[in-house]
Amino acid sequence: MHAIFSRQPRVGSRSSFILLGQGNFHALAIFALVSFLTFMATDCKAAAADRPPNIILFMADDVGYECFGCYGSEQYSTPNLDRMAAEGLRFRHCYSQPLCTPSRIKIMTGLSNVRNYAAFSVLREDQKTFAHHLKQAGYKTAIGGKWQLYGADHYSDRFRGQGSLPDQMGFDNHCLWQVKKLGDRYWNPLLTIDGKNRQFAPQDYGPDIVTDYLLNFIDQHSKDDAPMLVYYPMILVHNPFPPTPTSESAKERNKQKNFEDMVAYMDRLVGRFLNKIEAHGIAEETLVLFTADNGTNKAILSQLGDRVIRGGKGKTSDAGTREPLIAWWPGTIRGGEVTDQLVDFSDFLPTFNQLAGTKVPENLDGTSFADLLKGKPFSGRQWMHCFYHPRPERGEAVQFVRDHDWKLYRDGRFYHVAVDSDERTPRKPGDAPQSHAALKTVLESVPAKGQMLLQFD
Repeated sequence: MHAIFSRQPRVGSRSSFILLGQGNFHALAIFALVSFLTFMATDCKAAAADRPPNIILFMADDVGYECFGCYGSEQYSTPNLDRMAAEGLRFRHCYSQPLCTPSRIKIMTGLSNVRNYAAFSVLREDQKTFAHHLKQAGYKTAIGGKWQLYGADHYSDRFRGQGSLPDQMGFDNHCLWQVKKLGDRYWNPLLTIDGKNRQFAPQDYGPDIVTDYLLNFIDQHSKDDAPMLVYYPMILVHNPFPPTPTSESAKERNKQKNFEDMVAYMDRLVGRFLNKIEAHGIAEETLVLFTADNGTNKAILSQLGDRVIRGGKGKTSDAGTREPLIAWWPGTIRGGEVTDQLVDFSDFLPTFNQLAGTKVPENLDGTSFADLLKGKPFSGRQWMHCFYHPRPERGEAVQFVRDHDWKLYRDGRFYHVAVDSDERTPRKPGDAPQSHAALKTVLESVPAKGQMLLQFD
């Protein structure tokens, strides 16, 4: 402000001011007001640039990378996610766990399941999530969608209530399906809203209710000084496969047709968030990420180029673990970029910590990709590790490490996944001795047994 006025004629002395006419005085007053407002706008813009970004994380339920237009599909309608990819950054190599609870725990805690997985539907109370970290950094936090981390009352006694509640895990507000009770998730849903169960009517659609709740949270906090974390582990597109509000027929029973409608409706909900943050003028202050928790349901067939991919939910192959990851942050992420950088679900927590400007916790399995989002030099991870034992009370764990090209299981199976993503043809160590040796070294560096909360006979 001083620099602006220093370039003007010297009219600030008392004698000069007396000589000004009323019109000139009004002109000077208007100029001063405009200059002040310009200064304040510049100052506010600088403050916003220094503030950590709002973070919106979508994690869809049961859908693999093959179901999105920006990944090459012509079968599914995903215009809003395609727009995010066109205006943002698309990852070719993002990997989840093969099933929902394992992925939810990994993405929220930044740890491999080998270190903290307790049981199906259970997130241990002693765990620290990205919501805890961001709340401590001053964020307002909300979650909506699917919880399934407490051990609801339809589980057996050994699991019931052994997990954690959303407010214990760092969330200020929540609107969730399957906290303490099961109920329906789509039509006629039973949801838990800020600790209270609410049974909705048969004509009410669960994903719409959750979306409205989270959009209202954004409305309430979009102008706050504090940034927002909105975590949306979506109800869509998990089975059962009922028609959506925009399906041609409310009586359609074809699973494949309804699934395709559900993907389109999921995309529609994402679009509502993009429209909302643009309407509030906070798009450049907001990072939006979209991924999914595991592969598509096995009943679903998807055409991708000349391949037909059967859903691989529950499998450790690419069909069960390779997920979309799209990052949209106008003004920070350059549009239309694609990366081959490897991302594991444990990487989200340290990424959020770095974006929030807080210390990244030690002893995590995750690696921050915040610099990549900001266009800074970034080396990234060279491999990812998966420990998969969703029902520790029975069976044995499946464990592997992989890089872009090769994959080694603890039982010795070795695959060239760059050309054999379905893992049909095991390879010998001698086919790629350096890769085999490197992956074997990684496997030997991580525990072979999980760290379970519950004891099983």
